[in-house]
Amino acid sequence: MTVDPPSELNPRQRVVFATTHWSMVLSAGEADSPEADQALARLCKSYWYPLYAYVRRQGYKPEEAQDLTQEFFARLLAKNYLKSLDRQKGKFRSFLLAAMEHFLAKEWRDARRLKRGGGRPILSLDEQDVEARYLIEPAEEMTAERIFERRWAFTVLEQAIQRLREEFAAAGKGALFESLQGFLSGEKTAYAQLESRLDMSEGAIKVAVHRMRQRYGDLLRQEIANTVSAPEDVDEEVRYLISVISA
Repeated sequence: MTVDPPSELNPRQRVVFATTHWSMVLSAGEADSPEADQALARLCKSYWYPLYAYVRRQGYKPEEAQDLTQEFFARLLAKNYLKSLDRQKGKFRSFLLAAMEHFLAKEWRDARRLKRGGGRPILSLDEQDVEARYLIEPAEEMTAERIFERRWAFTVLEQAIQRLREEFAAAGKGALFESLQGFLSGEKTAYAQLESRLDMSEGAIKVAVHRMRQRYGDLLRQEIANTVSAPEDVDEEVRYLISVISA
């Protein structure tokens, strides 16, 4: 993964930060806020898989893990449930894991009594796809907490890359993105191999790669900002993400 070193948010970024998802949820307080509800729903939709992997690594069968994950999000998104939990964790990542631990410890008996398919489906989970993703997780011994952290880190990267891919596609440069995507992960690709394919000079390719990496870094920080409650937490999360993936 190629990411620029953390840097302090500039004033313009601080203004934008006020509208990020988790900070919006936290600032809503006790008042009803459709915008905060929507922000929380978007976060849950983006980051459900790390929790599914966490539940599976706890020893639950695929069907149980799917039902438990669905029921957890159903309760999380229901009115008043969020207000009863401690949101003062600073990071959505920390809050989500603590909330799931609480759910499994205190409320899993009721959730397991649900008839198969009889709960309230909140997220569209393809049962075969979600389990297929889990089965390719590293085979070495890994705690539930560690697999959650690792999956979280990769999900953040995937979200940023997908946004970058969409931006290139919208600009009619989808083929350019696919050709240069490997440079984001540090793959060693010879520029000469791309010149004829892209009909670009080596210098032009280097400029395109530089700009793509810069934009990727911006989008990655935006994704991270959506999951923390304060702008000063962004750089800390960047360092955390890099350390988890590098481990």
